[in-house]
Amino acid sequence: MSHGLLAPLTRYRWLYLPLVWLGLALLLIGGLIVLVGANPVTVLGSLLRGAVGTPDQVGRVIATLAPLLLCCSGLVYTFAAGLYNLGIEGQITLGAVAATGALRLLPTSLPAEWLVGLALLAGVGGGILWGGLAAALHIYGRISEIFAGLGLNFVGQGLVLYLIFGPWQRQGIASMSGTELIDPAVRLSTWGQTEASPLALALGILALLVTMAVLRTTYLGLELRAIGQNPRAAFVLGIPATERLFSAFYLCGGLAGLAGAMQVLAVFHRLIPNISSNLGFLGLLVVMLVGFNPLFVLPVAIFFSVLNVGSLQLPLALQLESSLAGVIQGTLVLLVLLSRGWAERRTR
Repeated sequence: MSHGLLAPLTRYRWLYLPLVWLGLALLLIGGLIVLVGANPVTVLGSLLRGAVGTPDQVGRVIATLAPLLLCCSGLVYTFAAGLYNLGIEGQITLGAVAATGALRLLPTSLPAEWLVGLALLAGVGGGILWGGLAAALHIYGRISEIFAGLGLNFVGQGLVLYLIFGPWQRQGIASMSGTELIDPAVRLSTWGQTEASPLALALGILALLVTMAVLRTTYLGLELRAIGQNPRAAFVLGIPATERLFSAFYLCGGLAGLAGAMQVLAVFHRLIPNISSNLGFLGLLVVMLVGFNPLFVLPVAIFFSVLNVGSLQLPLALQLESSLAGVIQGTLVLLVLLSRGWAERRTR
């Protein structure tokens, strides 16, 4: 009789267990907010007002969401192959460097549309180059993709600082504010006076849709998942693992490089030291939170974008550190990862 009563719980554990862990995460976050002397409801209201209270704030959310979707789409490929591509920050950075370099080198007599298109392609190329280096270090150098990626992140950051304070410095001054502003003619158009670019958002959504289609309906997606789940079995089946791993890094690097180019052309309009704005690491949190499933990337990416932009209001309205948003993000991801580990242990 007891087994009959427990049968529905066992049958639908895939539905209620994530909700239980999500509830625990929300309780923990609420407790942390209370510990810092704030009201969780008040903090939530402040976050929402800071993210969607004005058209300019909504534009910032969209401006964060567009490159974040590109990064998440790229990371899905590497995660599918069983790779933790922490070098995505460097790939964003090199995309921004390549896009800025293209605009500096290309003749200004070219039509603005050509300059924009070539700068975006250069950004893709820069990201592919950095992704390929991470792949080569991992495959041929036998270096963990985590350490290879982090090392290349530092190299990329050093290159940006060298360019800003060296050959690309502003006329008469070298400043942390970045290089000279790019020509307004080659900046991506935005909605009104906001930072939101329709083209950037369209490319982000398109990249996510293409990623979903590739992983679900193509041999490449099938082979990447096979390598990620069981590399030895994939080798026995004749899957060219080296080529597929390079493909995953190239795809991720190209999309991250495009995100970096977007940061230059649509958001900052110049190369700055923190051009990536930590979007790569934020993308890692999003993709881990959704279990590497691109189907749920969009809503979670919107949530994280709202949280990032809304947190800027916390110091002004409640005298709280804006880093509280990072605590909330990290807590959610940690609890989700713990729930998966618990579920896998129960299954074994």
